[in-house]
Amino acid sequence: MKVLVIGKGGREHALAWKLSLSPRAKAIFCAPGNPGTAAIATNVAIAADDIKGLVAFAKAENIGLTVVGPEDVLALGIVDAFKKEGLRIFGPSKLAASLESSKAFAKSIMHEANVPTADFKICDHPDQAKAWISTRRYPLVVKADGLAAGKGVIVCSTQEEAHKAVERIMVKEEFGRVAGRIIVLEKRMVGQELSVLAIVSGRTIIPLEPCQDHKAIFDNDLGPNTGGMGAYCPAPLGTKEILDQIDAGVLVPTVHLMKRKRMPFHGILYAGVMVTAQGVRVLEFNCRMGDPETQPLMMRLKTDLLELLLAAVENRLDEFEDKIAWDPRPAVCVVLAAKGYPGTVDKNHTILGLSEAAKLKDVQVFHGATRFDSRNIVTDGGRVLSVTALGDDIIAARAKAYEAVNLIKFSGMQYRTDIGLKALQPLPFPIKEAIPEIGEEKVVEPEA
Repeated sequence: MKVLVIGKGGREHALAWKLSLSPRAKAIFCAPGNPGTAAIATNVAIAADDIKGLVAFAKAENIGLTVVGPEDVLALGIVDAFKKEGLRIFGPSKLAASLESSKAFAKSIMHEANVPTADFKICDHPDQAKAWISTRRYPLVVKADGLAAGKGVIVCSTQEEAHKAVERIMVKEEFGRVAGRIIVLEKRMVGQELSVLAIVSGRTIIPLEPCQDHKAIFDNDLGPNTGGMGAYCPAPLGTKEILDQIDAGVLVPTVHLMKRKRMPFHGILYAGVMVTAQGVRVLEFNCRMGDPETQPLMMRLKTDLLELLLAAVENRLDEFEDKIAWDPRPAVCVVLAAKGYPGTVDKNHTILGLSEAAKLKDVQVFHGATRFDSRNIVTDGGRVLSVTALGDDIIAARAKAYEAVNLIKFSGMQYRTDIGLKALQPLPFPIKEAIPEIGEEKVVEPEA
């Protein structure tokens, strides 16, 4: 079978790498891919958002399965376009992908499905937003409604900071005119974040191993949010009790409500949650594999990914319930970013040490923002590489990942040095065993 992976980042490199290990994978294509995918697949010079071109290519090459990486392509309706032509593709429809492409829609679904989340308000005008902020006596988070590459969330400690965030998103349109047309204001929660990705097909929901992402650019979770500076898997925070809460109180009611609304969900439902002293609270939904969570997940997954995704597309995912195999060793992923990220970045710097890092056992260097320049591989964006390693324990996995990081060099390279350390620390508070009723965190009805 021929397989097409859409996208060009570290997530897509990891997916292509894992798919290439399947005995059923006759050939792997990546559109447009990157220098990393070129080593294991055939890159195709078609942009990820060129849906017409991708459909034509898939038909001409008789592609057996297409796997979509980026969220913006799902929001454009690529799954609908492929299915209309009778092509097999893994991912949600354009309507179902609204769970990620619109934070306001996602909050409305959480409210209707009684999924625990923070007190929130949806606003379509800056004056309305500022008026509501002035009535709050607790720290807030200000979120652009639309897609913003993981950067459209501003965590605020004061009302003044929240007012400035509204200006940035709605007036200055720093994250785009469409993305900032509507905003979501919500109570800032205290706890630790957990990423739980589940494969969904029909009534079957299979959660993958829990991960913890590191959003802030600097150590100790300081600085602005990014698309993700590293991740590790499994996250000890994801105990059986916590995962049972997420399954029963988040995933199941959300999937069932989407079906009742005639927008059934198929693909990856990614719940970004905050584990608080009061229980689990949902921060956001994503509708695709996370980046950088995919990298450690693929390093640990022993089950044939191609067979697994095919089963989901063909509505026989139940065959894999309780049968997905994982490497017992944890994996740590460290993202190497360009100077200036998450703002304007330097590009076109030669990357050294890739071949040396690749020689290390149990290490994979997944390419993100890279490209070929004559005989060299150079930087081409913000998150350049995802250095991912397995180890007998989290300490060993961290050591192996940073050993590889120390072999790689490019001008302006920046990275966090604390990826995975939270796995070694106890929680600062006890976690309740069941999802509590939403009391003080009263959900505000969205305005019509």
